[in-house]
Amino acid sequence: RNVVIVHFPYRVWKKVGKIHGRLVRELEKKFSKKHVVLIAQRTMLDKNFKRKGLQVRPRSRTLTAVHESILQDVVSPTEIVGKRTRIGVDGSKILKVFLDPKEKDRDNLEAKFSTYSAVYKKLTNKEAQFV
Repeated sequence: RNVVIVHFPYRVWKKVGKIHGRLVRELEKKFSKKHVVLIAQRTMLDKNFKRKGLQVRPRSRTLTAVHESILQDVVSPTEIVGKRTRIGVDGSKILKVFLDPKEKDRDNLEAKFSTYSAVYKKLTNKEAQFV
């Protein structure tokens, strides 16, 4: 299934969060047969951030924090209940994410698990499995 990823500036992300459910529903109606994922556009600073004229690198700008936030954005409005990192014998890492579905989205949520995995893989280059 095709996915439409909509990036929003971080400054307006709080306002988007208030209408997130309705916005996704309307966009999925408009783009029939496509899932819609809304994500905030976040800035990542590398370890050599002093060139940018900053004294300290805020935790919210680290790679780990940004990837965690992307994971939250991909699955929202559903909440993440737990996470496990499974390391295979060959050294590959798979992040297992346990979701707490709101009751009304339960049937629709199961269908989106593969979409969530694909979007997270595309944005962060990390494998994730949603349960």
